Amino acid sequence: MVDAAAAQGTLPSSRARRGARAWRFVRRNPTLVFGLVILGVMLLAALIAPWIAGDPYSMKPVQRFKSPSAEFWFGTDNLGRDVYARTIYGARVSLAVGLSVAVLAVSAGLVIGLLAGFFRSVELVVMRLMDGLMAIPAILLAIALISLFKGSVAVVIVAIVIPEVPRVARLVRSVVLTTREQPYVEAAIASGTRLRRILWRHVLPSTFPPLIVQATYICASAILIEAGLSFLGAGTPPEIPTWGNMIASSRVYLARAPWTVFCPGIALALVVLAVNLVGDGLRDRLDPRIARRM
Repeated sequence: MVDAAAAQGTLPSSRARRGARAWRFVRRNPTLVFGLVILGVMLLAALIAPWIAGDPYSMKPVQRFKSPSAEFWFGTDNLGRDVYARTIYGARVSLAVGLSVAVLAVSAGLVIGLLAGFFRSVELVVMRLMDGLMAIPAILLAIALISLFKGSVAVVIVAIVIPEVPRVARLVRSVVLTTREQPYVEAAIASGTRLRRILWRHVLPSTFPPLIVQATYICASAILIEAGLSFLGAGTPPEIPTWGNMIASSRVYLARAPWTVFCPGIALALVVLAVNLVGDGLRDRLDPRIARRM
């Protein structure tokens, strides 16, 4: 009985300690938590879109330009389509493009940066190629690539990934060049440790903190580029609901139905803001100089 009572007595204290740690984390990282909350809500809405939104393709001409109401939360557009449903489904495309571009660009840039930073023989050729790609504006290169192929989400992702890879490769290369001069790496090389083991155990872990932060900025940039390409008509097909397509098709009706532009525009701004806040919060947590000062 005493042990049971003691165990019950320690349960609230352990919960209180966990609650205190959670509150301390929130207090020390407000931007990170705020960004994660917004991003989590958007991700959840995109995942459960079929259950919380109607058909984004359903057209009801008799209900065109309905202002926001209990029936249509975000109103309707010029074809009588539910702006709320199209905004929620548009989050699927934008978040899928942003996350896919971040993962693919970081993966490709990591491999190229490791090779260029550790093998001096390939550094000259590889990095000059990366410099050439960086000299081309990302959105112009994306438009050029999309014009060669039929527009689709996959083509948009590839077109945005290619300009982002050089930036990641240069970041990884700079980290590798610094890490390989460290005494523990030189000792591993002198002791005859396999190169694969050196890269995996000593060099690769040092690239993770800056790569995680860089991935968040790439994700935000990809979402904006996708919206810009869709707005220009060079991105995803017009029949797919995306925030860029919605803004482009409704801009001529801005004076009559401003909600058709403001709702997807606000959603786009919130997602980009949330991703940037997450990136800033992760940078503050992962950078030892900033973390020590905080």
